[in-house]
Amino acid sequence: MTGTPSSQQVKTEVKTAVDMWFDPRCPWAWITSRWLLEVERTRSIETRFHVMSLSVLNEGREVPEKYRPGQIDGWGCVRVCIAAEERYGTEALRPLYNAMGTRIHHEKAGLGRDMMLGALADVGLPAELVEVADTSEYDEELRASHHAGMDPVGSEVGTPVIHVPGADGELIAFFGPVITPAPRGEAAGRLWDAVLTMAGTDGFFEIKRTRDRDAIFS
Repeated sequence: MTGTPSSQQVKTEVKTAVDMWFDPRCPWAWITSRWLLEVERTRSIETRFHVMSLSVLNEGREVPEKYRPGQIDGWGCVRVCIAAEERYGTEALRPLYNAMGTRIHHEKAGLGRDMMLGALADVGLPAELVEVADTSEYDEELRASHHAGMDPVGSEVGTPVIHVPGADGELIAFFGPVITPAPRGEAAGRLWDAVLTMAGTDGFFEIKRTRDRDAIFS
């Protein structure tokens, strides 16, 4: 006879919280975020998204001419993201980032007001959030979120940044991985296993080779 499982028989899977810091305009962070969502399908993790800002990161630095427009225009979308988080909670960031990233990187919609309004509409957030794009109303919260992600890995990196708890409970924080295109299926899980092994090794700092292709979003 089949009965109702007892509380001892029913086990709730505990997923590892993986925190990723993104700037919506960064193509490499976008690809890494797509990889993490794929890892969620093959490993017991749950990705939580947070805002950093390349405009904050590069304040006071010499930026190549081709990146200067983005340094200025990039303030708007991170301000809107942080305002959404402050008003509606961190859970609002995943769908908003998905909407912004799709418009920026796949639809080539730019970083302007129309892109932000479209992304807000896509996820059912109020259009009025776009009004913070040109103000400093949430800049204190933006900088706090930025530093929460970036300070543990230092100032010599950009985004993506990932934080994950180690086996001993200590924080593992690292920049990357920078990949293109995003691996799918079990290949995504194997890369996750390898990244954790490297990042969790005391004294491991860097593995790198020259990029020989542009970002691939498919």
